Amino acid sequence: MGPYGSDSTTIASAACSGPEMDAILAGAGFGTRLSGPCNVTNASDYSLPFNPSDLTTWVDSMLTDLTSATTANLPPQPIHATWTNQICSPLNPTDHAASHVLMAQQRKEEEDSGIRLVHLLMTCADAVQRDNTGLAASLVDEMRVLLSRVNTLSGIGKVAGYFADALFRRIYTTEVPLSTSEYEVLYHHFYESCPYLKFAHFTANQAILEACEGYDRVHVIDFSLMQGLQWPALIQALALRPGGPPFLRITGIGPPSPDGRDALREVGFKLAELARSVRVRFAFRGVAANRLDNVKPWMFQATQGEAVAVNSVLQLHRLLTDPATTPAPIDSVLEWIVGIRPKVVTVVEQEADHNKPTFIDRFTEALFYYSTMFDSLEGSRPQHQRQMALAEVYLQKEICNIVCCEGENRVERHEPLAQWQTRLANAGLHRVHLGSNAFRQASMLLTLFSDEGYCVEEVDGCLTLGWHSRPLISASAWRAPDADVSPDDSSVIASNSNNCNIIINSNHNNNNSSNNVSGSDDNRISV
Repeated sequence: MGPYGSDSTTIASAACSGPEMDAILAGAGFGTRLSGPCNVTNASDYSLPFNPSDLTTWVDSMLTDLTSATTANLPPQPIHATWTNQICSPLNPTDHAASHVLMAQQRKEEEDSGIRLVHLLMTCADAVQRDNTGLAASLVDEMRVLLSRVNTLSGIGKVAGYFADALFRRIYTTEVPLSTSEYEVLYHHFYESCPYLKFAHFTANQAILEACEGYDRVHVIDFSLMQGLQWPALIQALALRPGGPPFLRITGIGPPSPDGRDALREVGFKLAELARSVRVRFAFRGVAANRLDNVKPWMFQATQGEAVAVNSVLQLHRLLTDPATTPAPIDSVLEWIVGIRPKVVTVVEQEADHNKPTFIDRFTEALFYYSTMFDSLEGSRPQHQRQMALAEVYLQKEICNIVCCEGENRVERHEPLAQWQTRLANAGLHRVHLGSNAFRQASMLLTLFSDEGYCVEEVDGCLTLGWHSRPLISASAWRAPDADVSPDDSSVIASNSNNCNIIINSNHNNNNSSNNVSGSDDNRISV
């Protein structure tokens, strides 16, 4: 019996054997399968259950040549001053054959360490699920040693470092959520570094354009305004619409600004200036709220005759709860979405299943998903090193929330497209097929990031964006069953085509309470 009792003698079969582990290893680039369950008599006495020489795709997909990369001005590696990062110095051999043998030996050692890291991660996750903190802590310590033997700047070393860091935080510390400003900075770098958010914005905008064709007034309700990155392209597209642009109204939802700034108002001014420059009549209204389910439909002031579009990019999963918990916030939000009769509801979500009831299942799915996500970032065309590093921190924060948090604190509750289709249909929404224009635009977008690897697929009228056949994000469009309102309604807002009205919050409250919601029409500014 080991020092932690009977729990330290074996690994639960769900944690390290069978199809799930095969999928994890395959997703990480391994070309091998488990021959049977692996046993651990002690964390420090771990042995491999199979011969790592059977690997066939490891070098190409997850291990890169060792380089002397600089890390100046970059975010620290996971658990600063805890994980060591030793990278071999470039060789200057006098004998080519000896150099080749030495490099092959180093590569094999990395392969062995990578395989052990995957097994230790799963074993540690299983120990966490069984509340065996002693074993979990011991395994984290062993992973720290192994991480000193692999390249943590790429491949499985990087992924394992982030997940080991998340397990460490779950065992020893409390995960601290990002501030609004920090999250926006990371979001922006993730937007610039890879095609996922651009795919979301372009696909949703195309669906909105097609759904609102022929309407003189369009009202877009954005569930997460962020920096307004999505809307310049839509404004410019509307400016070129045959017959002239419609009156565009955007209601942007976002968190209150803790530093006294009215961030929503600032974004509104920038969008208004753009709209004025291309002669699109425009109005903006900001609704400040910490939680989307605290927002009520009357705050949007939808009027008769306007085509309403509801836009949700990576937001609806935050309204989910544990599968057995009912009702969930998502239920009430979907109910009032249907009630405002939108012409289109655009939904973009991660194509993952991180809301499983058991921790080990969530951890397994997350390890597989983010291994592919990081691989896609490394496969993109060269980006600014700091920008790419910050994009990875954006993903690291998602990993930490999935691994470290439970209950209301766990907001990254991603579910796959099939489950969203069922949920949205049960709420009364009808699916709208994304057309060929959306598919063509998404395919053209990918050429900016990688010559190969990224792929767009159509699934039941929806689109998915993935990496080497693994879907990573999905986009779908929906409409209310009674969304048909007359496009020739006489109640049109009178406005000069060169003017943009910004409706802002004059009663903005910076309190960070979860119940904080503010929105007012008392203050109007014309620009």
